[in-house]
Amino acid sequence: MQSEYIGELKKWMATVSDSGGQGDFIGLTRAVELISRNFAVQPHEVAIFTLAPDERFLQFVVPEALKVVGMIPLSSTNSLAARTAREKRAEIINHFAFVPHASVFEAVPIAEERGEPIQKIMSAPIVLDRKMVGVIQVSRKGKTAADAGPDFTHPQLRELKAIADTLAECMPLIGRN
Repeated sequence: MQSEYIGELKKWMATVSDSGGQGDFIGLTRAVELISRNFAVQPHEVAIFTLAPDERFLQFVVPEALKVVGMIPLSSTNSLAARTAREKRAEIINHFAFVPHASVFEAVPIAEERGEPIQKIMSAPIVLDRKMVGVIQVSRKGKTAADAGPDFTHPQLRELKAIADTLAECMPLIGRN
């Protein structure tokens, strides 16, 4: 991540930690804006999940509209987020539209219009003290792979992992909002 973005993300993280995570959705929105700008995607193409209190599900933190739609069981065999959490391994899939997956969340309108399918995606675990606490995903959506934009690269996946490491300390606080 460009140093200006990672610096701002770290400032946001310190603010969340200092405030105990209370009422910081605006700060989280700023973090998502920085992450989306870094990867040249729309803010709604960034998803952050936290581990549910029972540690059997992932729940959306952002996009906010998906918080009420449902949770993803860690046992799901068709969920990249669940696999990322179980295996604690980052991954790129630049042909995601052709991979079997639960597409229910893609159909939820985030802005005013119905969502387009995810064509390309990166997924990274958020790990704190060797324990998985969440997942971050960055996607490119579009009617076709060409419409979605360029493929994600391995250097970008390393950046996403660095972002996940930066977010890790805030995840227990973020999950309470």
